[in-house]
Amino acid sequence: MLNEGEYIKGRGAQLNVSNKFDAHTHELRSDFLNYCAVEGDEATNSKTVLIDTFPKTIVNKVMSPDVGMGYSLNPYQGCEHGCIYCYARNSHEYWGYSAGLDFEQKIFVKRNSAELLEKKLQSHRWKAVPIVLSGNTDCYQPIEKKLEITRQLLKTFLKFKHPVGIITKNSLVLRDLDVLKELAKNNLVQVHLSITSLNEETRRILEPRTATIKKRLETLNLLASNNIPVSVMMAPIIPGINSHEILQLVKAISENGALGVGYTMVRLNGAIGGIFTDWIKKNNAG
Repeated sequence: MLNEGEYIKGRGAQLNVSNKFDAHTHELRSDFLNYCAVEGDEATNSKTVLIDTFPKTIVNKVMSPDVGMGYSLNPYQGCEHGCIYCYARNSHEYWGYSAGLDFEQKIFVKRNSAELLEKKLQSHRWKAVPIVLSGNTDCYQPIEKKLEITRQLLKTFLKFKHPVGIITKNSLVLRDLDVLKELAKNNLVQVHLSITSLNEETRRILEPRTATIKKRLETLNLLASNNIPVSVMMAPIIPGINSHEILQLVKAISENGALGVGYTMVRLNGAIGGIFTDWIKKNNAG
């Protein structure tokens, strides 16, 4: 835990909270770890660790009734974007890590994602329905620039002419504009861009390693102008932090070509409540 007054620049969470499964944790051997610092805001005393994992399946059926997707695919587990409010933080506890700093620093990488996806789409039991990239991570988080796993997945969807959705808050999605345009020709893709605030200072402390607001609006505009169906998620709405921006944000989103807009209210479930409270105090917010 940080000493009073300390602040880790470039990270959202400022501490590691206890893992509710601590009694069942184990330590990974060091030869399974790849150490790598990735692009983004500099993080003081807070390097990122990449951990290779080799799942047997990659497409997940979404059982939550309040989530608007049937199937998801996450090429990474954990997310270096560091959004303090992220509901996916709790899932890091299942890997024996904290939902706090560990979620941002220890990133699981599924390098065989495209291979597993191809196997899934070739199965005679699979009936084509949209699969959403992300949901429990951001498929365009900083390390994607180097690894290009998401790009491989999009090429696989294009190969099989299979519908795909994307949720991201990173302008890196524009790197794959060539593949997205081909998918869009056959009405096979939708992009959902996350924009939470128009205030750059709010963005910087709320979502420290994400694309700037200006860059996200430019990304929205470029996707729309290239006929890629794109909508915006204002998620989450946090009373006292960004709730007063809703109308201005909707106006800016509309002016930049979004086909629609949605929102969710912040949920501080599980370990996130303590992480968020600590963040509020250290940022003198609220």
